[in-house]
Amino acid sequence: MERSEYEVMAAVELRHWWYGGMRAVSAALLDRVYAGRRDLRMLDAGCGTGGDALFLQRYGTVIGLDYAPEATDLGADRIPGRIGRGSVLDLPFADRSFDLVTSFDVLYHRGVPHEHAALREVRRVLRPGGRLLIRLPAYEWLRSRHDRQVHTRRRYTAGQVRAILGAAGFQVEQLSYVLSLLFPLSAGLRLLERITPDRSADSAMELPAPFLNSALRLPMALEAAWLSLGGGFPFGLSVMALAQLDAVGGNIAPPRPAIHTVTSG
Repeated sequence: MERSEYEVMAAVELRHWWYGGMRAVSAALLDRVYAGRRDLRMLDAGCGTGGDALFLQRYGTVIGLDYAPEATDLGADRIPGRIGRGSVLDLPFADRSFDLVTSFDVLYHRGVPHEHAALREVRRVLRPGGRLLIRLPAYEWLRSRHDRQVHTRRRYTAGQVRAILGAAGFQVEQLSYVLSLLFPLSAGLRLLERITPDRSADSAMELPAPFLNSALRLPMALEAAWLSLGGGFPFGLSVMALAQLDAVGGNIAPPRPAIHTVTSG
């Protein structure tokens, strides 16, 4: 991802309706299995500038990992001493280290040549019965200038995400498209940009006007409420899935020494 996008992310992700809405959706899925838990050990794999890692602390202890030094530098102060550099293709942690791994808009990236290598690493570091919460962008036909800015390799259907997780040894517990109530508007804007002047220097994640920013939170709150009841959506801008590793688990790579903290830099 371009450095400018990380700078925008760090500046707005604790206030922007999209980030807040996606965290509400994440909480809706996680609370169905972890409500009241404060003892989880978690890894946010591809943590960006740390906003999601900060949110996940409600469930326990979080380590954030990102390959880009721009991200870890900008996010280091959010969970001090627990955000650092590393690749989702070679996680620097011992087998069976975590109860939950999250991966928000990471495996679609050009820096991840194939999802299975990353998911193999996630499976290795999860404890038996551990879970993965994953979000990926939906539909190839929705490619936009933002995809170019963030170096998108591919976009997905829900069926493709289910198949990828199943092939990696995960049992899908809940899977849905998200950002669905705003889908007609968002899809229309993406199609419209194909015939409008290219403003590549503009970030898609700049903070909207305060009134609009607040108003756009409501559809995301409604989506989160429906998902918390076990519902789902047949279309949307992203695909989200909660999947569980089988209770037996098992190492699929040679054991590695434990790493208890990750330092920034």
